[in-house]
Amino acid sequence: MPTAPAAEIDPAAAKQSFDAFLVLDVEATCMPGTDFNYANEIIASSPEWPVVLLRWKHKDRNGRASRLEVVDEFRSFVRPIWRPRLSSFCTQLTGVTQEEVDTAPSFATLVHTSFREFLARNGIIDAYTGQPLVRFCWCSDGPWDIRDFVVKQCFISRIPIPQWLAGDVVDVRRVVAQWQQRSEQLHKPRPSVAPYGTFLPMVRQLHILGLGAFEGRQHCGRDDTRNVARIVVELARRGMPLRPNTSINPHRRWPWMGRNGKILEQYVLPASTSL
Repeated sequence: MPTAPAAEIDPAAAKQSFDAFLVLDVEATCMPGTDFNYANEIIASSPEWPVVLLRWKHKDRNGRASRLEVVDEFRSFVRPIWRPRLSSFCTQLTGVTQEEVDTAPSFATLVHTSFREFLARNGIIDAYTGQPLVRFCWCSDGPWDIRDFVVKQCFISRIPIPQWLAGDVVDVRRVVAQWQQRSEQLHKPRPSVAPYGTFLPMVRQLHILGLGAFEGRQHCGRDDTRNVARIVVELARRGMPLRPNTSINPHRRWPWMGRNGKILEQYVLPASTSL
């Protein structure tokens, strides 16, 4: 019987530790002039708890791989519970409408029902215990989506961070910067003095990787996530190892966090300001 041809792997493929990647880019409630210390709640525009699931097309016996593919997507709206009325700034930035979030599930309901079912259906976690079934890692554009927004949201929703959401994350911006530095060193006699500590926004990442323009509407969670996934796929193709580079502290606290999930308004915004 003839032997089936082996799947092709780029000779420059890197050894990859993870079997699957969950790419996430959330949008959150926001006010002009606030920073990441604000009590952001995850919301939904179209939608804003969007996840793209990537898996390797093939890994060799040494764990080398270079070709990632999109195998599934999850989309859901999320209804804010602390400040249910969105600011006009937030609506203009993200495209969210009040009607969209009013009919959406809360974050607590989402993570314990439809999204958990999505992970189980794809063989990422056990449907009953929530234990991981494969080695997977989260990916986001910058460290904020899980490190900050998810930790804040779980506090506001008064739920513990699910085990499958508390792992480390690949900050894709950092990997792009590493690839850029490696590329510069390979193609120039002497390394340039470029400020690699300054990470590029998504549009610039797409450009330097030769992926063309941003596809869709910026600050739409679904479109942002799909474009981050494009970047992750291309980084893998170019031989970059996809490893966690951002740690998460599920017990991190901000000044506005009181006891038992209470939000201390005096540490957030003046009482006369509304979203």
